[in-house]
Amino acid sequence: MHARTRYDYLASDRSQFLDEARQASELTLPYLIRGHEESMAGMKHLKTPYQSVGAKACVTLASKLMLGLLPVQTSFFKLQLDESQLGEDFPPEMKSELDLSFAKVERIILESISASDDRVAVHQALLHLVVAGNALVFMSKHGLKVYPLNRFVVDRDGNGQVIEIVTKERISKQLIETQVPKEVLEPNTVEDDGGHDDNVDVYTHIKRDNNRFVWHQEVNDKLVKGSQGKAPIDINPWIPLRFNTVDGESYGRGRVGQFIGDLKSLEGLSQALVEGSAAAAKVVFTVSPSSTTKPSTLAAAGNGAIIQGRPDDIGVIQVGKTADFATAFEMANSLERRISDAFLIMNIRQSERTTAEEVRMTQMELEQQLGGLFSLLTVDFLVPYLNRKLADAQRKGEIPKIPKDIVKPTIVAGINALGRGQDRESLGQFLTILAQTLGPEAIANFINTDEVIKRLAASQGIDVLNLVRSMQEVQQEQAMQQQQAMDMQQQQLSVDAMKTPMMDPSKNPELAEQQTPPQNQ
Repeated sequence: MHARTRYDYLASDRSQFLDEARQASELTLPYLIRGHEESMAGMKHLKTPYQSVGAKACVTLASKLMLGLLPVQTSFFKLQLDESQLGEDFPPEMKSELDLSFAKVERIILESISASDDRVAVHQALLHLVVAGNALVFMSKHGLKVYPLNRFVVDRDGNGQVIEIVTKERISKQLIETQVPKEVLEPNTVEDDGGHDDNVDVYTHIKRDNNRFVWHQEVNDKLVKGSQGKAPIDINPWIPLRFNTVDGESYGRGRVGQFIGDLKSLEGLSQALVEGSAAAAKVVFTVSPSSTTKPSTLAAAGNGAIIQGRPDDIGVIQVGKTADFATAFEMANSLERRISDAFLIMNIRQSERTTAEEVRMTQMELEQQLGGLFSLLTVDFLVPYLNRKLADAQRKGEIPKIPKDIVKPTIVAGINALGRGQDRESLGQFLTILAQTLGPEAIANFINTDEVIKRLAASQGIDVLNLVRSMQEVQQEQAMQQQQAMDMQQQQLSVDAMKTPMMDPSKNPELAEQQTPPQNQ
């Protein structure tokens, strides 16, 4: 079956999700989902919402998710040696050397990510997830490419595993004219308006075949030469993402769809307030028909001018909807607060006594709400993304071959980073309560300082290797300092002894005779 036929068949199941995604996009970021596979070139006129709360909420949530999944200053993964291998294939003393090698590999991968535009593509994919609930990421050798929901269809089995993906994209004929026969490109050369179209629809068909994925591209039901590819399941470059999963559905539901009611209500109230405020701001004077004051005289009068007339004959039209506007304004503010809380926008209480601890607790509460969002993204995105990155780096020779049965990459970002943050808060509270209850000396007497430093570093995602000195190194340095102090004390005693009268030749004749050399006879 041709790729175009499969795409049209699976698009019927996608239509409901695409309609909901379009409504969500119109209230937040209208440029994300622009309807079905439209071929209009150039910029399309998009309806601008009357409120910007939805756009701010989506961008904020996507940015927080991206910084949690791909942190800038720390690594989102860690290579660890299987503990069961210690003592058999590797002696325990080699663990430090292996950790140094693993840290070098981690830096190489992070440098390659920083040098690419992966974070830009990931942020764009997360925006699509928040708004539309679905996105497709393709990891090519040139970087990441994001397909919006209106450009791909997907089919999953009962367990949620991907069976088939078909994408549709419109590219220039010049890019593929050497890969397909010339007559294949002819049927799509004329547009509806009679002009010539230099673009053509290319379908990419990805299908699961046992323990691997195979794919190819078609143009007008003809195979594009050199477009075939295959990859194992664990390093598949095609990564379909969902924001929320629903049993039995091949597509996900977005965050905006969960709060579409509040956004629609806020949009209606914002439109009413904007239009009502514009009407209330319009100033119109009325002049009584029987008044001696002419409207032209009133219109031509400058500021501070003196004209003849009676004030009772001149009036100003007023809307008189101040109370109604106040009710709508309060409701709009309530909806804005609810949407901000739903999309994890930190709203600091406006007061003169807002403390730093209150701000920190608010921020920590928002980070804890990301737990459910990180769980799915960690499994669906970070794991295949890391596996593909490691496989490409090994294939290019940038890093050595990593044995899968000995070394295991572990994700330390996302939900795991939130868990480390909770450990840090609990450890800090424990030490604070202990010092307040038993006194600071209890920490020195009962707490292992070395272990506290290691746990704090682990909660921050910091590698302590060659950074924090071990207890043995600390004891050796203390012993050296004690020995130096004893040597200095001994030297001082010797100097003080030389200053005593017994050691002064001018005051001790016996010492003077001993120091006087014998005269030659």
